[in-house]
Amino acid sequence: MSLEFLNAFKFMKKQSFLHNLDPRAKLIFSIIYTISALLFTQIIPLIFIFLSLIPLILLGKIFRQWVKSIRGLSFLILFIVILNTLFISLSFALAMILRISIMVSAFSIFFLTVDPNDLALSLISMKLPYEFAFSFSLAFRFVPTIAIEAQNILDAQQSRGYEMQKKGLINQIKNLFPLLVPLIISSIKRAFNVAEALESRAFGSRKERTYYYSIKYSFKDYVFTLYLLVFLAFVIFIRVQFNSMPDFLMWSLPV
Repeated sequence: MSLEFLNAFKFMKKQSFLHNLDPRAKLIFSIIYTISALLFTQIIPLIFIFLSLIPLILLGKIFRQWVKSIRGLSFLILFIVILNTLFISLSFALAMILRISIMVSAFSIFFLTVDPNDLALSLISMKLPYEFAFSFSLAFRFVPTIAIEAQNILDAQQSRGYEMQKKGLINQIKNLFPLLVPLIISSIKRAFNVAEALESRAFGSRKERTYYYSIKYSFKDYVFTLYLLVFLAFVIFIRVQFNSMPDFLMWSLPV
């Protein structure tokens, strides 16, 4: 059982083009790529959208972490292939795999390149109440913590003689229960501890807050946002063109 999927969403502090972008620009990036993936049920345009992510991943210097996020989808990919091939078609299954890979990749890039502190500041600058921004940032921080704790639980179960590496779909589903139950209980306990710590520090007692530093939309953020808008317009144009094309000229998939 692999926990690489969760580790692939852990923020990596690096000096790169993507890391230096404003979190709001990267949030727009994730949303636009998710919308683009949902616009199509054809393989060809989904391949184009997926390949357009590769240069951004290389610019962000997060190729290894991105590969881990895709590798973590192996169980879900197998499930999609079996289910959709049996009930619809193999081509539709491949399209759904591409769609999920695009959405996971987009948000993996977002989480890997956005500092939780910057995320909270960007949400506040978007007029989101501080309590909500802080809660979202806190949840963001707990992703790697949960991954570490899950690995500790996994090691503890194996040290007690529980076989967590059994092969087969049914066995992998059974292996989730001795991992999920203690993980959920420990997460609830941690939530209570965090709530008590916030209350002891009078969190929320003052509505007006000051901040150590602020973030601003720079020229490169505007350029990147413009690129994303042009990309979305192009994708919508392709979508309209695909709808007007005869079925024998494209890989048409049942909906």
